Formats: sequence, C-alpha cells, structure tokens
Amino acid sequence: MARYGVAVVKLGGSIASRLEKVADEIAVLAREGLRLVIVHGGGKVVDEYSRRMGVEPRYVLHPSGVRSRYTSWEELEVYVMVMAGLLATSIASELASRGLKVLSLTGLDGLSVEARRRERIVIVNERGRQQVIPGGYTGRIERVDSMFVESMLQQVDIILYSPVAYGREGERVVALNVDGDQMAAALSAALKAPLALVTDVPGVILDGRVVDRIRLSEAREIAAKAGVGMNRKILMAAKAVSEGSPYAAIGDPPIQSLINGEKGTLVTRS
Repeated sequence: MARYGVAVVKLGGSIASRLEKVADEIAVLAREGLRLVIVHGGGKVVDEYSRRMGVEPRYVLHPSGVRSRYTSWEELEVYVMVMAGLLATSIASELASRGLKVLSLTGLDGLSVEARRRERIVIVNERGRQQVIPGGYTGRIERVDSMFVESMLQQVDIILYSPVAYGREGERVVALNVDGDQMAAALSAALKAPLALVTDVPGVILDGRVVDRIRLSEAREIAAKAGVGMNRKILMAAKAVSEGSPYAAIGDPPIQSLINGEKGTLVTRS
C-alpha cells in the first residue's frame, strides 16, 4: 500500500493496559512525519465509573446484531466525564511525556464533528422481539469539518479525539455519544486517510483463521458472521472506505503495519 501523510488510528479500550508501549510506537510514527488523528475508546472504564456513581450501564441489541451502549442523560454525564476527561488526559499525558504536542478534542470543539440525535431506535428485547424505544443521547455522525481538523494538524503532532460529537436541539447544542469506531470512521473518510482500528486480536477471525481482506460487497455478510463487537468494526471500516478512506485495517499492533495495510484484516473497495 502507498504511504499517506495522514492516518486515523482508533485505540480500543483494551489498549489502555499497554498504553506505554503503544505511546512509544505512536511517538516514532509522529517523529517520522506522519500526522496522526487518534480516537480512543474506553467503554469498560465508563462502566466502572457509572457503577461507582450509581448509574447501571445498559446495552441494547439492534436487529443488525450490533450491540451498543444505551446513553441516558445520567449515563451521558459519566460518559463525557470519563472519555473527554480522565481517559483523554491520561493518553495525552503519555504522548506529551514523549515530547509530542497533543491537541485533545471532542466534536464540540470548533463544532468539528456533528451528529444527529436518534429520537427513537429499534432494539431486540429480552424475548427476541423488535421494540422501539427512545433514542437517548446517542448520535449518527453527519458532518466532519475536515478543514478545521487539517488546520489543527498543521499546528500539533497529534490530534486526540474523544468519541463525543455535538448535536442540535433547536438553538441548543448538546453533547452526543457516537462511540469510537464511528468517530474514527467519519474522520478517516473526511480526511481521505487510511484507518487503523487497533484491537487486541490479530484481525477478523472466521473458522479459526484471520480474514486477510474484506471487500465492500462482502462486508455485511462477513459482519453477520463475526462476533458482537467485531461486527460493528467491520461495518464502520466499510463505511469509512465507501465514503472516502482509501482502506481500513483491523488488528493488533504494530500500528504502522496496520496503517500501511500490511497486517490484520484489510477492508477495501474491491
């Protein structure tokens, strides 16, 4: 694969356990001149702090087989606090300790990532039946201000995005949970940059082996066979590629190999 000057990297929440090693690798890439937009996850940490604050996390299953967090107003408060506060600061500190200039953002900053709040969502309830419920404070990303992101990249080594976008309710602007995979996919599509979805497994595993490549025409079929969690990554990677990213890779470090399309599961147009 050809090298690109900009890449988008999504760090899964499990990467936190080896953050120092990942930060070392990111620092090398940045010093080599690669401009990076990093999106972080951290759902398990959000769950931990939610329970500490008396808010029981809730997850819902969609008819597509994708499982996602149900974000009530109380859960949103904890989500933003942990994602944009605790976790973003921790990751930024590790990177700054390696001499890098890091700009930590959410989609509200510069109104750079806009989403539409889902008023209602369809879920599969405990009895296996489809049910319509209020959408809570989750959103579907509709717009990324790529000019803003590119201008910020000219001034720092790394942009670190927390998976929080903004939505509009009349004249009010509200924060929305958009999850890390969706945020990374939207940013890579807008910047027309490779996408690396970094996980703790070597790629999409079917029948005991890593799938080397998934073409857009195959993405939904393969996602339906993948486990919960991985199915969303496949769909978001495919969405990124269909909307402008040259390719996306799903797998474990080294990150540079994922960015270059040399390992993991590669999602491509054809």
